[in-house]
Amino acid sequence: MISAEKIAHYRSHTFNTAPGLRLHSAEQAVEYVNRRGFVFFWPIKGFTYPSLWAAAAGDRPVADGHDDPGHVTWGWKDELLPRKVWYYARVLRRRNTMLSLEALPYFYALSPNYGDPENDYLDQYEQGLMTNEARQVYEALLRKGALDTISLRKEARMMGTGSDSRFNRALEDLQIEFKVLPVGVTEAGAWNYAFRYDLVSRHFPNLVSQAGAITEPQARRWILERYFASVGAIEKRELAKFFGWRPEALERTVKSMIADGLIAADVEIEGNPHPQLALISLFTSS
Repeated sequence: MISAEKIAHYRSHTFNTAPGLRLHSAEQAVEYVNRRGFVFFWPIKGFTYPSLWAAAAGDRPVADGHDDPGHVTWGWKDELLPRKVWYYARVLRRRNTMLSLEALPYFYALSPNYGDPENDYLDQYEQGLMTNEARQVYEALLRKGALDTISLRKEARMMGTGSDSRFNRALEDLQIEFKVLPVGVTEAGAWNYAFRYDLVSRHFPNLVSQAGAITEPQARRWILERYFASVGAIEKRELAKFFGWRPEALERTVKSMIADGLIAADVEIEGNPHPQLALISLFTSS
């Protein structure tokens, strides 16, 4: 059995919520994402995982007030988007996620992209795997290059009444599939603030070849190793929900990590009635 206190202590260091570990600059934020591999931008209810917000503001809910010191993370994100020091988009759980540039090819290797950005999307569309709205948004960026949100809606012919939700859903779908991402911010729209979007393959031109050398089993294993390094221990049900991978693919990856002595199954955590998967190192560390 592992004590609840030990798990909490472990996470206070990997989540950077322990006293003295908080992030205070954009440079520290980049170092933190590089160290963890991937984190949420904001904490997500129902999931145990690090976030940039908590690493800077502490273990507390996201503040509503824009003047809260924790919202310095928003400024870091905007400042660094065009500098290509990390990858920011809707990824895990369809939520805003920060990936290190080391992690990016492993996630891309699990995406439905096959190395031909100018044609892959057409195959998906013809197979019914891409909505017409997503195709329109993708083709607008393919034709025109990077566009702010307002210009993108115009080019995608989605300015009509009631098109907001369809446009936003298309953008979200394209981000989750590593086709489109925000690459900067511009003074556009009613609030003088809008993301500028581009194609992932154009913003990171070497990504396709980098990911091509990684097999799916290798990608899942790399990602799960970083995941467990962050959380320490987790219930298998939450793990499955977190990534949404095919059950058999997740099971193979977990078994390979157990066989290699990295994690243990059916671990009891004090105060938790559900057995967990846990890092072997938690049994030996003080």
